[in-house]
Amino acid sequence: MGRVAVFVDAGYFFAQGSKEVFHKKLPRSRLRLDSLTVTAKLKKFAEDNTGLELLRIYWYDGTKGRPTQQQIELAQLPNVKVRLGFVNSFKQQKGVDSLIVTDMVTLAQNGAMASCILLAGDEDLRVGVQLTQMQGVRVHLLGIRPAEASQSNLLRQEADTTHEWISSDVKPFLSRIQTFPKKLPATIISLTDVGAEVANRIPKNEILDILKNLGSDQRVPPEYFGQLMYWGRLVTAKNVLDGSRKKEVIDAFISRLKARKSRES
Repeated sequence: MGRVAVFVDAGYFFAQGSKEVFHKKLPRSRLRLDSLTVTAKLKKFAEDNTGLELLRIYWYDGTKGRPTQQQIELAQLPNVKVRLGFVNSFKQQKGVDSLIVTDMVTLAQNGAMASCILLAGDEDLRVGVQLTQMQGVRVHLLGIRPAEASQSNLLRQEADTTHEWISSDVKPFLSRIQTFPKKLPATIISLTDVGAEVANRIPKNEILDILKNLGSDQRVPPEYFGQLMYWGRLVTAKNVLDGSRKKEVIDAFISRLKARKSRES
């Protein structure tokens, strides 16, 4: 029995996903991806729509030199292969389309897949769809609303079937990272205040996940850890926070998060 592979153009995914969920395109630095949830949904979508077992998920993205933490996290998941092009000085993703086409055609020629899901929108992928279909592989195109406007018409015409995810499909795995003012709020006069204020600004739907993933070393998500350290340096007038000060501000952050969880659950 054949298998189904999934090919994801991360550039399209993040751009169109943020437009659908947040009504505007947001930079990657403002977006958080739940890797486990998105890969589970892609697997289920692929298997449900083809009746075939998943081969693997191929995730295509750009890099400026070294993989991001998000890319590393994805690459470490089972049945996921991260393939990287590059990001140029204009923040444009390059080399990704050719990687997708090469992988689609090679897997088709080797008989490794009988069907595939393509989550992308670029017209340059049309030739890859054609060559893949010539090997007897069915290509199912998945877009994010409005798919007709966000994907090439020629690419959509070439696909065997077309599908569309809407906001409710994307929201479970794509969220917006909270932004903080650069200037220290006037209400903050201590490290305890810093921890509490950052915790107060965390979206309610993120609290449980943060607490669940702290681990024994109290690992705060990087974007919030960075804010704790930044405001902590401002309030203490120190260039670097020593171990005891770091612990003080992190403890205050976690304590306030736990209080919010108890109060708001």
